[in-house]
Amino acid sequence: MSIPRCLGLSLLSACAATAAAAPAVSPATTPAEAGMLDVATLAPGFSLDMRYAGSDNFTGRPVPGYDAPRCYLLAPVAQALARVQRSLQAQGHALRLYDCYRPVRAVQSFVVWAHDPADQQAKARYYPNVDKDRLLDGYIAEHSGHSRGATVDLGLLDCRSGTCEEVDMGTGFDRFDPLAHTDNPDISAAQRDSRRQLLDAMEAEGFANYPMEWWHYTFQPEPTPGTAYDFPVR
Repeated sequence: MSIPRCLGLSLLSACAATAAAAPAVSPATTPAEAGMLDVATLAPGFSLDMRYAGSDNFTGRPVPGYDAPRCYLLAPVAQALARVQRSLQAQGHALRLYDCYRPVRAVQSFVVWAHDPADQQAKARYYPNVDKDRLLDGYIAEHSGHSRGATVDLGLLDCRSGTCEEVDMGTGFDRFDPLAHTDNPDISAAQRDSRRQLLDAMEAEGFANYPMEWWHYTFQPEPTPGTAYDFPVR
């Protein structure tokens, strides 16, 4: 599996999610202690589809550490994302949020799952063209920017008709496949334009895209790049 060129603010910042060394884990036990905010309280119209709080994800079950479908991010990151939301709303669009802060225990559970060849229940939907033992090669990170409270997974909604409908981005969220690479040339022109619209809106507020996943963005510079968090999402 080849890794395409990095999009976003810089080569290093866009690829840091999978290259960073293990950060120290904060003793914070709540969002307030970690300096995180509930993003949905900062701007109207966010659509929350927090996949890891339920069974509709690549593991096929609720993920450890997700006790509620809520989106927390460190305060500067959350405020920047609220600005993205307001900017897109002025264009008749909005954001759908799939994942935000991710506890360390959840990341660890993903790694354990990736090493279990017998558990393939979600393969047909999430990774039909990639062998499970290759998912640690860029798709599932042993140390995630999500745990540092600076990374978000999201998509676009089109609200111009009065009701908000999900925009076709070429693949669904968490589709581990070359088609999900942000600049994949095999998607349609409309899908490419939608990815570019999201990319432009996110970059304008300091977010860099991870090029293997059109939905994955990390705020730059990260507020606490050497610190991860492990309190549960409640």
